[in-house]
Amino acid sequence: MRIRFKIHRKYILLLKQTYVIFRLGSFSRNLRNELKYSKKIYFYVNGIRNALIAKFEQIESHNDIGSLWENYLISERIKHLNYSGAWVNYWFWRTKEQKEINFIEESDGKLTAYEVKWAPDIHTKLPKQFQNTYGDINFRVIHHDNFEELILDKRS
Repeated sequence: MRIRFKIHRKYILLLKQTYVIFRLGSFSRNLRNELKYSKKIYFYVNGIRNALIAKFEQIESHNDIGSLWENYLISERIKHLNYSGAWVNYWFWRTKEQKEINFIEESDGKLTAYEVKWAPDIHTKLPKQFQNTYGDINFRVIHHDNFEELILDKRS
């Protein structure tokens, strides 16, 4: 089992070094139940992800459309931040109770939290634990009707 994990880590490192994937670290500053050392792995291009798992059907047929959408938007946001030369830290946030925020940015000492949803009619709120601990946070729900504000910094 350990050998398998070491091989797995080597593949992850290779994919990271060749800019196929990137890791998003977890945000944690105060709460005891925050996951402090977790990482999420995203692909820079969803097509490579789909090729690795042999999923080539139309997007509407995917049972993991939410994961694809999240991967696409977060990867495009990070590309945009890197290309624009913005000095921004970014993470995801999750607790042991599975409360989660998909993407958090810190710029000029201010936090912005983004929750990514495929459907625009899903009602989502900033988790109370996060809000109570970190104060007044700019919170945005991103979906297919307003995604340009995330990847292009367009505010509606």
